Amino acid sequence: MEQVEVIDTATQAAPQGSWTGLFIYCLLAFAIIYFFMIRPNKKRMAEYQKMLDSVKVGDRVLAAGIYGKVKKIGEKTLDLEIAKGVVIEVSKNAIVNVEK
Repeated sequence: MEQVEVIDTATQAAPQGSWTGLFIYCLLAFAIIYFFMIRPNKKRMAEYQKMLDSVKVGDRVLAAGIYGKVKKIGEKTLDLEIAKGVVIEVSKNAIVNVEK
């Protein structure tokens, strides 16, 4: 009787890669995401916050699609005069543009 040698092909076919390669790949993927998505968004948000902080009484602003002149500034809201004698209260976060 002949003896048949059994070869385990599953263990031979599996790659014997190291964790270092996987770690470097993950690190590279995170770096790409950071430099192309997270960092530019943080920069844009900082510029937007700087614009909000620079709003003064008398500035003309565009807020929620409505142009108006700033009459009063609160902590989270501001009063806009959109026509003579017509004043509305809007959130500071609704401001899109500031014209000095």
